[in-house]
Amino acid sequence: MTASDIPLTTGQSDNGGEGQRFIGFTLYDALIEWDLSHADRPSVLVPGLATSWSVDAADKTKWTFHLREGVKFHDGSAFDASAVVWNLDKLLKTDAPQFDPRQAAQGRSRIPAVASYRAVDPMTLEITTKAPDATLPYQIAWITLSSPANWVAQGKSWDAVAQHPSGTGPWKMEHGFVPRQRAELTPNKNYWDPKRVPHLDEMVLVPLPEPNARVAALRSGEVDWIEAPAPDAVPSLKAAGFSIVTNSYPHNWTWHFSRLPDSPWNDVRVRKAANLAVDRGALKDLLGGLMIPAEGFFPPNSQWFGHPTFKITFDLDAAKALMKQAGYGPDKRIKTKVIISPSGSGQMLPLSMNEFLQQSLAEIGIDVEFEIADWNTVTNLWRAGAKDPGAKGATAINYSYFIQDPFTGFIRHLQCNLTPPAGTNWGYYCDKDMDALFDQVRNTFDQAEQDKVLQKVHEKYVDDALFLMVAHDVNARAIDKKVKNFVQAQNWFQDFSPIVME
Repeated sequence: MTASDIPLTTGQSDNGGEGQRFIGFTLYDALIEWDLSHADRPSVLVPGLATSWSVDAADKTKWTFHLREGVKFHDGSAFDASAVVWNLDKLLKTDAPQFDPRQAAQGRSRIPAVASYRAVDPMTLEITTKAPDATLPYQIAWITLSSPANWVAQGKSWDAVAQHPSGTGPWKMEHGFVPRQRAELTPNKNYWDPKRVPHLDEMVLVPLPEPNARVAALRSGEVDWIEAPAPDAVPSLKAAGFSIVTNSYPHNWTWHFSRLPDSPWNDVRVRKAANLAVDRGALKDLLGGLMIPAEGFFPPNSQWFGHPTFKITFDLDAAKALMKQAGYGPDKRIKTKVIISPSGSGQMLPLSMNEFLQQSLAEIGIDVEFEIADWNTVTNLWRAGAKDPGAKGATAINYSYFIQDPFTGFIRHLQCNLTPPAGTNWGYYCDKDMDALFDQVRNTFDQAEQDKVLQKVHEKYVDDALFLMVAHDVNARAIDKKVKNFVQAQNWFQDFSPIVME
């Protein structure tokens, strides 16, 4: 893994999409999940621990989830609607005995639509939203469910549960957990979906945040699979017989701007100038071809790209002209501090990439200072917001965004009332026209019509240059030739169950 630690094992993982990939969707399940069985098309939502869900035609704040019969947690206890309520309480109800601040920090912001919930009967759950919200299924897909009985058996201690977790997922963790070193997962032979019972005897997760260390571990045979190989090592890895697997997926690599009163990024001319100052073709060469140059917040082939009028390209003269219009020049330069990490989920090669941006922006009069922290710390600073003292006055944060659904891809970043701690609008952006579009998304339950609204949202993202939009990752992995049957889905998450070792 590119993470510096084993993701949180208690149920709601940390370390972003990477934590969900390796711990969230191995040890645990959600009510709604992603189809990870295809490499040739984008993933869609599919039934998980809920076999079906629907919104009430007369009251579009009420959703009914019919749960899967006969599912057991790893500890042998039964999964039912009361277990789902218990798990939602651990994230949302601060006076619940099982409330866990660490899991709440990861899960609460994922489900802002949820107002209340109840078990209608043992296998039926009702969720009521604060207002009609067609994005609820995407939100619920983030919430992975742990065993209430196991929490009791572990002395009602989440620290003890971390050592002995119990979910309903296709993998179990019964031994071999050493923080910052390794986690050993074994198959759940009684998994409810026979097609996803793992074929391997064991899968060992090893955190190696430094790219060259990952490459060295692969070459030596210490590991059989690495994420995000160092680009300059790719040719020699191929020559040595390792497979380099890539695919497009819903990802971007951005600087998220602060919009607090003292931020230089409040001027749209400065934001556009920064976007025009980056030679993404040269950056792609630096990364050995392992990126898609950004033309917007979403990649150009997205169904939500639309037709923005601002063209994100490399035009240094236009960038300098915009800076001059904004009142900046050789004698008046902008100073900005940017929070970055040295590695992490979807972060590609952040140090090299940010140094490239630092040099690029210096050419148009923007001087960049970095505040460097490990990925989990950066994630916590992102959730805390630009006003938090931990941001140390930074006016941007470098973040790789998961953009495979309307809420996570768009709404959570910029809705007025989703600033921390209510959500992850890190920069405190607020625009009534954008909020009106978000309301329209939530109230459009027809998928084709919702797509049209989302195109308008993306057009505003680009035309107002609301982020420094740099790259889309291709999810590169280097894999030993012994590893067979891996299907790289167009998704942040992957299914390890089909893999066999030759």
